[in-house]
Amino acid sequence: MDFNDAQLERYSRHLILKDIGIEGQRKIAEAKILVIGAGGLGSPALLYLAAAGVGTIGIADGDSVDLSNLQRQIIHASEDIGRPKVDSAKEKIHRLNPDVDVSVHREMLDADNIMDIVRDYDFVIDGTDNFPAKFLVNDACVLSGVPYSHGGILRFDGQTFTIQPKQSACYRCIFKKPPPTGAVPASSQTGVIGVAAGIIGTLQANEAIKFVLGKGELLTNRLLTFNALNTKFREVTLRKNANCPVCGTEEMKGLRDKMALP
Repeated sequence: MDFNDAQLERYSRHLILKDIGIEGQRKIAEAKILVIGAGGLGSPALLYLAAAGVGTIGIADGDSVDLSNLQRQIIHASEDIGRPKVDSAKEKIHRLNPDVDVSVHREMLDADNIMDIVRDYDFVIDGTDNFPAKFLVNDACVLSGVPYSHGGILRFDGQTFTIQPKQSACYRCIFKKPPPTGAVPASSQTGVIGVAAGIIGTLQANEAIKFVLGKGELLTNRLLTFNALNTKFREVTLRKNANCPVCGTEEMKGLRDKMALP
């Protein structure tokens, strides 16, 4: 694609980077990235992907904006309370960069619809906030062959790593199954510092852009954790599990039985 004068100016700081340049910016403009969850993690990821000039951004979320969201979900504002999150997020993306094509999926993802959605994208960002959804996203992306970035936050802590199907450890390699209901409290019970969402969500957007460009080193087989109280990052080496029920030796068999939700 060719860029007009306004676009050349908009992306000028990318264009002068030797690892991006005009060809890299074309890759970004042709990319299709899905963000599942337009909340704490999805908000910064969506804004930075839009600012970068990602050509097609998908937003999947069946929720509406609530007052308690605004402490960390920075893509929404007070006047958006009660609106579908996908509509609020789409509006902000177009304010920031009208060139971006936004596809909204105003629905809660489950085993019946997720495969049809994720397979249309090059990369997925998991911004969900509960364990069943995270296992569902992992299974769907791995079985569809779509790479994705996992992210999670709670209290003052955050974590992220990237999954490349068939090549690296997946979420289920590390966490075999969702914990029992109620075993791990939600942020609505324990709290979460808002800036942790910004830090982890921005890292997830960076992973998506690096993947599109084919530059740098992805967070595959590396779990990056962050604590906001001591401002420390820690990296843990991960290994692919040969017995993983999704990406191990029995991968691609019994698809519906391996999905996290019925």
